Amino acid sequence: MTVPEPYRLILYLAGILGFVGLNAAYLVWVERKGAGRFQRRPGPTEAGPAGLLQPIADALKLMSKQLLVPAGVDRTLFRVAPLLMMSPVLISLAVIPWSESLAARNINVGLLMIFAFGSINVMAVMLGGWSSRNKYAIISAARVVSQNVAYEIPMLLVIVTMIMVTGTMDLNEIVRQQEGFIWNWNIFRVWVNPLMPLTFLVFFTCMLAETNRAPFDMAEAESELVAGAYTEYSSMGFGVFFMAEYANILLGCALGTVLFLGGWQSPIGILPGVFWFLAKMYFLIFTVVWIRWTFPRTQFYGLLNLSWKILIPLSLFTLILTSAMMKLF
Repeated sequence: MTVPEPYRLILYLAGILGFVGLNAAYLVWVERKGAGRFQRRPGPTEAGPAGLLQPIADALKLMSKQLLVPAGVDRTLFRVAPLLMMSPVLISLAVIPWSESLAARNINVGLLMIFAFGSINVMAVMLGGWSSRNKYAIISAARVVSQNVAYEIPMLLVIVTMIMVTGTMDLNEIVRQQEGFIWNWNIFRVWVNPLMPLTFLVFFTCMLAETNRAPFDMAEAESELVAGAYTEYSSMGFGVFFMAEYANILLGCALGTVLFLGGWQSPIGILPGVFWFLAKMYFLIFTVVWIRWTFPRTQFYGLLNLSWKILIPLSLFTLILTSAMMKLF
């Protein structure tokens, strides 16, 4: 029996919601276990075998707490900010092709849609910090805006480079062009751009900064700004911000898999495409966790210098080099 299109879309969106919720919960467990291993300690062990029930216990604890709205804040913006942080991620994940036939919606400008909605995250953090009327939250929100403005430029230059290489903004078509052996993946297509692995590294660095992950986690900066933009949030207000951070990591790694690592394409021709997509995506997520617990937080001015003095010139050079290589060869 064929499922009508509106119901199919609802099923896909419900699946994305469940997938994001499950990942947000258990990526916290992966993060805490990973932190424990990197720091030579066991991590969560008490709630369930190997601490597997710890995310559920944390969620129940947050939901049982009262959502406090401090006196004197802008109550509407204070409540809207966490939802504004979460909504764009869910919409963007709807166009990610998990396999050749598994995507909530396949549109020919999927890449443009992701970046159009992705810019809303900055507004959400800014509104959350500004509406709190807390000096630490406001300082953190100002930092986040500066950081995202700086790192969106090299990120978009990399995306323009990839559009030039593939000739499309259709995510499914980008994956199809990487069919075949592993050297057909965009990260290894050095005959188009000799600096393609470096282009991926620029994309990955910008993704860390855009998702406010260490060593670029200026949104929280606990050692300097209490809890950053989220200082005044409690209960599920904080919980939604926390979930949105991991959902953004999920989206960034999924996009990196599509653009550079062949998406659902199999390097050895066995197992379904969705398996390979998830394997590549979770490898990138593990790398994000690895970096978080390996490098200390960068100083704010060093963070901006990295973007304006290194990443922007480098991404601009790779764009010019790619256009020259494609024109000549």
